[in-house]
Amino acid sequence: MADRPTDIAEWPDDALIPKLCAGDESAYVALLGRYHARLLRLSRSFVRTQASAEEVVQETWLAVLQGIDRFEQRSSFKVWLFQILTNRAKTISQREGRTTPFSSLDADDLQQPPELLASFRADGHWKSPPPKWDDASPEVLLLRRETRQAMEEAIQVLPPAQRAVLIMRDLEGLDAASVCSLLQISESNQRVLLHRARTHVRLLLEKHLRKT
Repeated sequence: MADRPTDIAEWPDDALIPKLCAGDESAYVALLGRYHARLLRLSRSFVRTQASAEEVVQETWLAVLQGIDRFEQRSSFKVWLFQILTNRAKTISQREGRTTPFSSLDADDLQQPPELLASFRADGHWKSPPPKWDDASPEVLLLRRETRQAMEEAIQVLPPAQRAVLIMRDLEGLDAASVCSLLQISESNQRVLLHRARTHVRLLLEKHLRKT
């Protein structure tokens, strides 16, 4: 307790859950600030419009408030939260007519293209990642902001399944098993989707860096 930050917004999820269960509004506000934008970003992988994504997220938070007393912490709060989101998003996507499950990949999707093999090691990491930015000059900081924007734009144009897997694995830090469970896909499909998404984002990022 002595080492816990004084600002509740900085408390870890597992410290906020008991306060949320007790009806502490500040705990809810802290979790809302931490996850709301991230949930919106992920929900766009499932639904067609921003309005539908906002509806998914609103329903997700309502389900959290209604079900937090039943959260048994057998998984992390983040995984539980994303599970609620994916369930709500799939329901709304079916209503919109987007009914193809992420597990439905064509045969060509299961074959790794040559550029993928050339860009990544067997464990999924880049063979030659971009150089680190050690210079904190204003020009470099501006480049970082522009590069982050370029990366976000590259992620947004990914096919839905690739985008969802990339967000969960690389932006949210979920492990492969959790992603497979959330999206109901096989480990091999998850790996192919992730590699394809990483390849696409890297190629667009390299084009952006060559222009700067």
